[in-house]
Amino acid sequence: MRSLPRPAAGSPRSGRPSVRLGAVVAATVVIAVSTAGCGAPQHNPAPPIGAPAAPAAGGGAGSALTDTDVNAWLDGLLPAALDRTGIAGATVAVVHDGKIVTTRGYGYADTGADGDPAVPVDPDRHLFRMGSVSKLVTATAVLQLVQSGKLDLDADVETYLDFDLPRNYERAVTLRHLLTHTAGFEERIAGLIGTDDATVDLRKALATEPPEQIYEPGTVPAYSNYSNALAGYIVERVSGTRFEEYVQRNVLDRAGMPSSTFEQPLPAALRDRMSNGYDTSAGPAAPFEIVGTPPPGALSAPATDMARFMIAQLGEPVGFAPLLDKPTRDLMQRPALDSTSLGTLADGPRMTLGFFTEDRNGHRILGHGGDTKYFHSHLQIYPDDRAGIFLSLNSNGSGALDSQELRESIVNGFADRYFPAGDQAGTTVDGATTATHAALAAGTYESSRAIRSNFLTAIGLVGRTTVSVTDGNRLLMVPGPLSDSPAHYEEVAPWVWREVGGQRTIAMRASDDRVEAISFDSAFTLLRVEPTRASALAVPVLAVSTVMLLLTVLSWPVGAIVRRRLGRAPRDRAGRTARILSRLAVAGTLLAFAGWVLSIITIMSLQDVPGALLRTIQVLQLIGLLGVLPATVRLVDDVRHHVGWRRIAGSGLILLALVGAGWFAVEFQLLAPSISY
Repeated sequence: MRSLPRPAAGSPRSGRPSVRLGAVVAATVVIAVSTAGCGAPQHNPAPPIGAPAAPAAGGGAGSALTDTDVNAWLDGLLPAALDRTGIAGATVAVVHDGKIVTTRGYGYADTGADGDPAVPVDPDRHLFRMGSVSKLVTATAVLQLVQSGKLDLDADVETYLDFDLPRNYERAVTLRHLLTHTAGFEERIAGLIGTDDATVDLRKALATEPPEQIYEPGTVPAYSNYSNALAGYIVERVSGTRFEEYVQRNVLDRAGMPSSTFEQPLPAALRDRMSNGYDTSAGPAAPFEIVGTPPPGALSAPATDMARFMIAQLGEPVGFAPLLDKPTRDLMQRPALDSTSLGTLADGPRMTLGFFTEDRNGHRILGHGGDTKYFHSHLQIYPDDRAGIFLSLNSNGSGALDSQELRESIVNGFADRYFPAGDQAGTTVDGATTATHAALAAGTYESSRAIRSNFLTAIGLVGRTTVSVTDGNRLLMVPGPLSDSPAHYEEVAPWVWREVGGQRTIAMRASDDRVEAISFDSAFTLLRVEPTRASALAVPVLAVSTVMLLLTVLSWPVGAIVRRRLGRAPRDRAGRTARILSRLAVAGTLLAFAGWVLSIITIMSLQDVPGALLRTIQVLQLIGLLGVLPATVRLVDDVRHHVGWRRIAGSGLILLALVGAGWFAVEFQLLAPSISY
């Protein structure tokens, strides 16, 4: 799945930064608010992680795509990279002209950390978890039923369902929307990934407290595991066959993938072939992961089977029958939405019916990445060049972005080595137009893959992007899309911008004299942050309010000690009730904020938080909000009784802190009725 903001098994999509969010979120919420030996000999030192192999000089014909060359390239790159990053093992497959060029295994499927002998990765034997690469299998199953006339891509999906979907817009949700991540659903985290004892009930997971619809269907690309899971359930409903059984019979078996499965736990015949998953190669093996909604991320497969899947998607003979006929395969592999619904976002990277557009060097590339908590995979096919590459890692690595950067190094290096670039086209936009567009784009943006209906709205404060205008009417994006570093972009066509010195492109959509959306990847969009939710406002308000409330709590015992030592009389009983209630409000607010921080850390670690605990935190937050009233009474009373400027200032600061904390709680949905995450 695609990792969380970058999601897992279906987490956010791979190739996109999957950050370990717990510590980051905790820090933001408080202030505001993952050495293995290798299975192949090392030849040449690997380039820095994230640095692709150099393209052929002059952008000519690349290296020969042969097993000898590919093996030498991979053997020179991966072993050293695994050792450097602390990733235990990797498996790779490359195909070309209807044949498997190579399958390779590196590092270990079992490091021996638990006392058993270490087991090197065998690409033909060992299964890796595919995460969101599984979505390609689910999309293929949908297209098979479209091909047979049992499904209509543009019919309201409620035609096929036995439960109601949340609808906040009149436009129907269709299978086309589900497969392009434009159905408009907010993110969901609960039940995404569990362990061996977790149970899987696809219908229950989809029908119980489904995510809110926060965008009009077809208008905002927003990566959604729920959407793909829903498409998989429709396959189950229309075929009359359990989803796992349908794809086994009609996709995996048909493509000649005998060692692949969506079943959880694994069938007995495959269990001893499963690679372990690791945080790092030095750590213990993790339990087998159970994806709560199988269609977006439950596939387990060896590299050899994934090679056959790529060959099938390229329309070459493999297995015992084609997955799709040519017209349907072409339908699946071309952009599925146009400017009718996307507007000018359609001029940037777009989803096909399942694939991301990942073009590089002027070559058409269709791909999909995937992450579980421990496995990180990426698959790309070159439909016009009859080639493909698949890579999977079984560990997170020592650094937060190690798995992502290594995957990018491999897939981009493959493109640059075997399908190098020609000359890039220049701009078609005049300077005055670019200057206008750049000015309209300046601002702060947040990911469309978001939660807007409950307390997890607060995590939107993490990972925002600022866009500003620099020399020559270029745009500076901090951080750059799919990166943790700044990036400069220049306009090359109306509302289309290309990375300076790179190949990434973005597209913009403007309305009301400002850019409202920036599409930076086929299923990911940046949306402008409204002023009331701006970090420049929210973070200082939360930080100052929290500090003031903490100082207030610290002042209570200090004040009592001072009064006792100086022999001062206790405060008058007048206004005592308001003082007590305001103190309860201060304590409730601080306890609530601490509860939210701990809950968010737990949830972002893909662990459940009991609903009763969340409701208790909300009660504490509500006490804090209602405490604005007695705090106001206290301030008025202190002024009326002329208690001195120090006490009046103290009462005023307490009131301001409670108002600030209350505003944050309301604006970021900490008190929302829904606690479904």
